[in-house]
Amino acid sequence: MLIYIAEDDENIREIECYALKNSGYETEGFCDGAELMDALSQNIPDLVILDIMMPGEDGLSILKKIRNSDNLKNIPVMMITAKTTEMDKVKGLDTGADDYITKPFGVMEFVSRVRALLRRTSRQESENTLEYKNIKIDDKKHRVTVDNAECVLTFKEYELLKLLLSNQGIVLSREKIMNKVWGFEYEGESRTVDMHIKTLRQKLGDSGSEIKTIRNVGYKIG
Repeated sequence: MLIYIAEDDENIREIECYALKNSGYETEGFCDGAELMDALSQNIPDLVILDIMMPGEDGLSILKKIRNSDNLKNIPVMMITAKTTEMDKVKGLDTGADDYITKPFGVMEFVSRVRALLRRTSRQESENTLEYKNIKIDDKKHRVTVDNAECVLTFKEYELLKLLLSNQGIVLSREKIMNKVWGFEYEGESRTVDMHIKTLRQKLGDSGSEIKTIRNVGYKIG
């Protein structure tokens, strides 16, 4: 996992990087917010550790930029500061920080808090993600990718794929698909399901063949 650390105190930054590297993480350190934002425009890490008191823009301003960016807003952020007042912590958390630790802190506590935050955010991400081979749904972003390339689907195609991925290895009858995707009150014929399966397969490209037709029954994936 890659962790970015923005800390203007070189000694503290080096200690943080060293501690995390010894715990198996890849790290990159930055002395101010401008360097961090430039790096974020090139690559998205698994976690950002952000000091509040930095030259130029402070950490809270950088955090606001991260949370207001469509590409960066979901990155977990841990705030670090020498300030200890409750109001400073509230400001950081209200701005969108996922965790908060105050200086001075022990290295073991620091690493433990990083691990806990990464576990928590990884669990949340997995709950919002459905995958089968190279097909992936990020339900939080309502986004589908095939081989990491975005696949644009209509709302019903998306719901159909989501239903199939949520029931991997299970044969879904046309009637069940109709009920789940179109609703019990829908009075259309099951031919609608077949047509949507056809367009969904086309949009998934070679991966469309992963959706199997079970003759006289319905469809399944996996």
